[in-house]
Amino acid sequence: MDIIHIVLFAITSAMIYLIVKEVQPNIAFVILFITAIIIFIFIIEQVKTIISFIQILARKASIQTYYLDTIFKIIGIAYIVEIAANLVKDAGLSSLASKIELAGKIFILLLALPIIQAVIEMIIQFIPASSH
Repeated sequence: MDIIHIVLFAITSAMIYLIVKEVQPNIAFVILFITAIIIFIFIIEQVKTIISFIQILARKASIQTYYLDTIFKIIGIAYIVEIAANLVKDAGLSSLASKIELAGKIFILLLALPIIQAVIEMIIQFIPASSH
């Protein structure tokens, strides 16, 4: 089972990190960084499967691919920002981590603007025109 491999790898990396951290904190951080990258590589196939499944459902529901692609980009940004912010926090730079999180929120909002616009336009179509 893949999750067992990922968990065992993470626990082993954590133990190595704790041992190395006492002697070489810089190398310990590199171990964390490499561990995060390797775990991400482990899960890429599962992510591809999820994306493919959602795309099939979207086609059946006649959802425009533009909106689906935007949602995938938003999810990707959220995960990348979370991983980067956590790594930076692990390095002891929580102030920088909060800036990364802020940048991620801004980019997510920027990507979401066309979807927000489409939702508002759809709502406006259902509101009867007022006769003033």
